[in-house]
Amino acid sequence: MKNNAIRFAVLSLVACAQTGYAQAQSTATAAAGASAGSVNPPSSVLQAITVTESSDKEQYRQSRSASATRTDTPLQELPQSVQVVSRQLMDDLHATRMDDVLPYVSGVARQNNFGGLWDNYSVRGFSGNENGGMNILWNGFASNRGYSPPRDVANVERIDFLKGPAAALYGGSEPGGTLNVVTRKPQFKAANALDLSIGSNDFYRSAIDSTGALGDNAAYRLDAAVESKGGSRDNVRSKREFVAPAFTWLLGNHTTLSYEAEFLRQTAPLDRGIVAVNGRLDALPASRFLGEPNDGNIKMDNQNHLFTLEHQFNEQWHLRTGVFHKQGTLDGYSTEASSLRADNATLWRQRRYRDYAWHDTSLQAEIGGKFETGGIGHDILTGVEADRMTLDQRMLRINPGAGAPYAINVGNPVYGQPQPTPLPNTDTAERQTSTALFLQDQLSLAQRWRLLAGVRFDSFRSTPDNRRVGTATRQDKSATSPRLGLTYLATPSLSLYASVGKSFRPNSGSDASGNAFSPETARAAEAGLKYESSDKLAGATLAVFNITKRNVLTVDPANTSYSIAAGEVRSRGIELDFNGKFARHWRITGNLAYTDAAVIKDNTLATGARLINVPRTSGSLLTVYEDVDPRGGVYGVGGGANYVGARTGDAGATFMLPAYVTAKALAYWQLTPAMRLSLDVSNLFNKRYYASSYSSVWIAPGDERAATLGLNVRF
Repeated sequence: MKNNAIRFAVLSLVACAQTGYAQAQSTATAAAGASAGSVNPPSSVLQAITVTESSDKEQYRQSRSASATRTDTPLQELPQSVQVVSRQLMDDLHATRMDDVLPYVSGVARQNNFGGLWDNYSVRGFSGNENGGMNILWNGFASNRGYSPPRDVANVERIDFLKGPAAALYGGSEPGGTLNVVTRKPQFKAANALDLSIGSNDFYRSAIDSTGALGDNAAYRLDAAVESKGGSRDNVRSKREFVAPAFTWLLGNHTTLSYEAEFLRQTAPLDRGIVAVNGRLDALPASRFLGEPNDGNIKMDNQNHLFTLEHQFNEQWHLRTGVFHKQGTLDGYSTEASSLRADNATLWRQRRYRDYAWHDTSLQAEIGGKFETGGIGHDILTGVEADRMTLDQRMLRINPGAGAPYAINVGNPVYGQPQPTPLPNTDTAERQTSTALFLQDQLSLAQRWRLLAGVRFDSFRSTPDNRRVGTATRQDKSATSPRLGLTYLATPSLSLYASVGKSFRPNSGSDASGNAFSPETARAAEAGLKYESSDKLAGATLAVFNITKRNVLTVDPANTSYSIAAGEVRSRGIELDFNGKFARHWRITGNLAYTDAAVIKDNTLATGARLINVPRTSGSLLTVYEDVDPRGGVYGVGGGANYVGARTGDAGATFMLPAYVTAKALAYWQLTPAMRLSLDVSNLFNKRYYASSYSSVWIAPGDERAATLGLNVRF
C-alpha cells in the first residue's frame, strides 16, 4: 500500500502539470449512481456545469448518450446502433463483472479470456489481439491495452455499446464495436449504500458506495468492494480488492475539475479449462482442473487515474482537457495443457512463469460549439490526442517431451508431482506512441434530417524490442479514418439511418525481412431504423451491417515461422435490440442477432471458415415484474434466458462448441425504505455449456447453477 500511495502522489503531480482532453462524458451530464442523489451545488454556479442525476436512471431504456459523438445526443438522431446497459439492469442482474451483462446486447460473443484473467469479447465477430482484446474505453479513454483484470462494475453507472467503427473519434480499434464504461460521479447530496452478498461455491462480497459534499464547491465519491470467490471448477478460487475514489471541484461559475481513480488487485490461478477427449467435450466433468494447484495464483495489479478540466465559455462553446494514466503488473506461475496423447488419457503440460508490466498515458483536448450557417445548425467538435504506451513481457517456459513429460491423467488426475523449472522463452519490450487530430460536425439540415460527418488523422510509431535476441524493429505509419452518417426523423418516434466508415488497428511485430507489418484496415456500412415511445421509456433498434477487414496477419508461405499482413475477413448480419418499461409494472430487455463472420482470404485457413467463438445466431430476454406489497414495500420477480448458437472451437475449425440455452431467475423485496433483500439464481436448470475456447485442450466450460443472496442497506 505504501508503494501505491507513492505512485498515486507522483501521478497526481504529473497530471496536474499536464494538459489534455477530457473524458467522453461531460461532467455536466454525468449520471449519478443508483445509490446516490443529485448534485445540489451553490446557487451561483451556472446550470451548464451542474452535475445532475439522470431522470431515467432507474429504467432499462436510456434516451441519450455522449459516447458515440462526445456530445450529448439523442439516440434517435445517431446514425448507428448504440445500446446502453443501465445501472438498473446491472442491479437487477446482481452484476459484479462486465461479463454478467454482455449477453443482453446483440452481437457480443465471449472469446478466449486468458484463463479467466481478463475481459475478451467480440462485437460483430471482431475481438482484437491477445494483449488488447476488444475495444474498451473508460470514460472515453482507451483502457484495454495491457492485461487488465476482468472489470468490476461496483463504480459503473452505465456501459455504452457503440456498434460499428469508432476510429473517427477514438483512433485505432476493431470495426465491430466499442464499449465505453461510464463511471459513477460525485454528488453534492449525501448518500451511502452497503451491499453484502453470499452465494454458492463460497462466494462472499461486500461493497460500499458513498458520496456527498466536501464543502460548498467540492464533492466526493467512494466505491469499494472486497470479494472472495470459489466456483464450479476444482482448485480454482479468486480474491480481489477494488477501490475507486472520485472528486469534483467547482472552480468558479464556469469551470469544473474532476479526478477519478481505480485500484484493483486480483489473485487467481490461470485456468485453461478442460480438454476434448477423442473429440468429445463432455468426456470429463466440467469441474475437472488440469493445472497444478501447487503453482499458486497469478497476481494482477491495475490502476487508472483520470484528471479532467471543463470550461464553459458560454451556452454554445466549451473546452475540455484531461490526462489519463493506466499502469499494471501481472506475474506468477501456471501449468497449462500442451497436447493430449494418442491414449486419450495422458495430457502433456507445460509450465510457465509470466512477468508482465504496462504503462499507458493519454492526453486529449477538444473544443466544441453550436452555431448556424444559412439555416443549417452545426454542433462542431475538434480536438487533438497524444498517447504513449509501454508493454514489457518476460516469460519463462518449459514444455517437457517424451523423455520426462510433465503429464497428468485427465481421467484420474494426481496432483503434486515434481515441477520442472521453466527456462527463458520471451523477453520483449514494446513502445507505442501516437498523435491524432479529429474533426466532427453534426448538421441539422432540416427539421427531420441529421447529417454526421467526421474524420480523424492518426500518426503512430511502434518499436518492438526483442531483448533475448537483441533485435529491434520500428513501424511509422499513419491512417485516416472518416465516417459519414445520415438520419431521417420520420416521426417523433421513428427514425431511419445509414452510415459508412473506415477504421484501422496497428499490427505488432515484423515479417521475415524485419519490416514492420502494415496496420489492419476495415470498411463498414450500416443501415437501420429506431423506435422510441412517446414517453421515452421504451425503444428498439434494428440494424443491418457489412464489414470487411484487410491486412490480417496470416502465415508467410515462403517462411512458415513468420507472418505476413495479407489476410482478409468479413462480417455481415442483422441485429435487433429492444428494452424499456412496459405498462406500469414490467421492465423488459432483449435482443436477437445473426452474425456471419468468416475468412475471405488466408494462407492456411479455408475460405469461408467461421471466425472462432462467434455464433451465427444468438439472443436473450429478461423480464422483471415490479409492484408494491400491502405494507408499501416494493418487490420484484423476474427471469430470462440466454441463447448462444454453435461456434467453431479453434481457428482451424477442427471442432465445434455446441449451442446452449441458460436460464436466470431473480427476486427482490424492499424490507424497509432503507433495506432491500435480493435473490439471484443463474443457470437455473444447471445446463452444461462451453463459454469459449482457444483449442481442443483449452476449452472454458460455463458456470454451473449458482444462487446469490444479497442485502442492500442505504444510510
